[in-house]
Amino acid sequence: MNIAILGVPMDLGAGRRGVDMGPSALRNARLAAALRDVGHVVRDLGDVTVPIPETLDKHQNQGLIFLDAILSACSSTCQRLLDLPSDVFPISLGGDHSISMGTVPGAARGERAGLIWVDAHTDFNTPSSSPSGNIHGMPVAHLVGLGDEHLSSIGGGWRMRPEDIVMIGIRSVDRRERDLVREHGITVYTMKEVDQLGMTRITEETLERFSDLKRVHVSFDADALDPSFAPGVGTPVPGGLTYREAHLLMELLSESGRVTSMDIVEVNPILDAQNQTAHLMVGMAESLLGKRIM
Repeated sequence: MNIAILGVPMDLGAGRRGVDMGPSALRNARLAAALRDVGHVVRDLGDVTVPIPETLDKHQNQGLIFLDAILSACSSTCQRLLDLPSDVFPISLGGDHSISMGTVPGAARGERAGLIWVDAHTDFNTPSSSPSGNIHGMPVAHLVGLGDEHLSSIGGGWRMRPEDIVMIGIRSVDRRERDLVREHGITVYTMKEVDQLGMTRITEETLERFSDLKRVHVSFDADALDPSFAPGVGTPVPGGLTYREAHLLMELLSESGRVTSMDIVEVNPILDAQNQTAHLMVGMAESLLGKRIM
């Protein structure tokens, strides 16, 4: 398989600094070499240009912090992915999870696509519901067309259908955000469902939901994992996915042959120990892209 790696070193959407170094941390954890060892052809496209937060005026534009800079970076990200040949598997490295407003439509190539959102958070706030104004808590809402009209129009007006979204590992949702998720019929597997149903059943149900779709995108936030495994994240929440639960999800998705693109986001090396979280996330990418125990 031909794989293209694109870094999006952006922490404009987050409430604390550090995830802009996520792409470098993942590269230092030998992401490209690890995927080549699995047998893939890997090309690193470098990074999308993103301004440094301290060079910008941190004012809220319509309830959104750093709106213009995030819009520009996500639009550039989307176009970089749209320009890739259709058979290339893109892996986008964040950066905070707001990059998905560019990566998801870019990887979808204008087609209907399924979205597997592996995260502690639903990220379904809008400018009016968000307690903070931080855009990394809003990308999924914008992907379905809610919120700011400019952010929701990245990719030429392409939209996710709510029925094509499955969230796994959820355990932290704002009150008003919860109402929006329920109102739009998003499929959510909280950690309660992970405990009750198990990852095999959840993955089978997810793949069945996407059985008619040609493209499936995995957007993996490192904070989906329990902080005891992945300490280097900006918004840690106790009680997350275990090492084996997350690997099993990636392994089962790999066996299906259905996934066509991936994000790895919210790795914060400032808060990490010896790049532990980046190495763990490289392992997740390896499992998704075919590495086997036997």
